[in-house]
Amino acid sequence: MTDTNINTPIIPTWCPGCFNFQILAAVKNVINEELKKGKTKNDFALVSGIGCHGKIFDYVNLNGINTLHGRVLPTCMGIRVGNPNLTVLGFSGDGDCYAEGMEHLIHTARYNPDVKYFVHNNQVFALTAGQPTPVTEIGYKDKTTPLGVKLYPMNPIKLMLAAGCGFVARVYAEKGQVESVFKEALKHKGFAFIEVIQPSVIFHTDEEYKTKFYSLEKEGHDKTNFEKAWKKAEEFDYNIVNKIPLGIFYQKEKPMFEDLWPQLVELKKKKMSWKDIRR
Repeated sequence: MTDTNINTPIIPTWCPGCFNFQILAAVKNVINEELKKGKTKNDFALVSGIGCHGKIFDYVNLNGINTLHGRVLPTCMGIRVGNPNLTVLGFSGDGDCYAEGMEHLIHTARYNPDVKYFVHNNQVFALTAGQPTPVTEIGYKDKTTPLGVKLYPMNPIKLMLAAGCGFVARVYAEKGQVESVFKEALKHKGFAFIEVIQPSVIFHTDEEYKTKFYSLEKEGHDKTNFEKAWKKAEEFDYNIVNKIPLGIFYQKEKPMFEDLWPQLVELKKKKMSWKDIRR
């Protein structure tokens, strides 16, 4: 019988009420659905970085690598090149991705490997006690920034659109939303960028965000229109003062990195699983 148990015996050490629990539940639910459809655990690979998000690696029983700070995407890329048949899932925090990992984010969007990438964005380095990241709002104060953040936050959605990413989405860390967009990302052939807004229960309050969200899908947003996606991306500047659009901003399939090289095309035909990489 094929082993389909993706639970682990490790007790989560996230803060009580942390939105990472919602993300974890959503990811597990979608993977379990894929396993019921006939996939096996060896068809997946999971990569996480350093930060609160990185603990997800301990709580999902899949092969993969808990890699260095900021190096989730090159690790995902390496796995896809080694075995282009694997479904590769990457998980980063906003510090892990937008600070240390920024150069990898831009170029992975350019290369367009078939990787599904989640960025757990709580707008702080939460694991190391709340220092500001590149997306922390102006005025935020902590022990390292007692006068408040002065620098304007970057806009990752605009950055991904400018870098040529073919699947750009943002969701709130609510299980149903994460599941819905994750399922769409799995259908997409190419790099899928999914930012998950997950307020830190220690450093930000949930109430700051809740009244600001609205659904792109319910508004009838055309996710195939780049210009409209760009305008929607400009609505929220990460300062938590404007309305925050959620959903898929832009989706367009482009040639995948793995299909551009004859060596990788031939490798794909071999239908290898994770077990074959280890031999």
